[in-house]
Amino acid sequence: MELKGKVWRYGDNIDTDIIIAARYLNTFDPQELAKHCMFDLDESFARNVQAGDIMVGGKNFGCGSSREHAPVAIKACGVPVVIAASFARIFYRNGINIGLPLLEIGDDVEKIKAEDVLEVDTGTGEIRNLTTGDVFHAHPLPGFVQEIAQAGGLINYIKNK
Repeated sequence: MELKGKVWRYGDNIDTDIIIAARYLNTFDPQELAKHCMFDLDESFARNVQAGDIMVGGKNFGCGSSREHAPVAIKACGVPVVIAASFARIFYRNGINIGLPLLEIGDDVEKIKAEDVLEVDTGTGEIRNLTTGDVFHAHPLPGFVQEIAQAGGLINYIKNK
């Protein structure tokens, strides 16, 4: 899957309570969750994110609780991929389950800034920063994970099998 978008950049230890605060968990409607995504850290995100924009975080992105609402809120904002130095394992699994590709690039993430424009190939793991010319390499998503993402999540993937 090839993607291109503007970067929304966040730091280390962005936990699930920052991604979607507990006070908004009275619904599981993805569009309602999207309205409040990142609100306590960046009020402008939910208002200004555009479909195709890419979220980039630091180390331990998605730490905290195991709530699936966090990757659902990000995906519902139109973000097609999240790139980080590393992900909390349960967040990583929840991302796969809902069809949100997640790519880890370690310390190279520090070379990506807010507003940069990235071109991402989830099949090869190649990330091109069109703003700076830098090229990064994440481990490509395994074939079955790519199929889950293309199906829109694990449930759709299983229904189609």
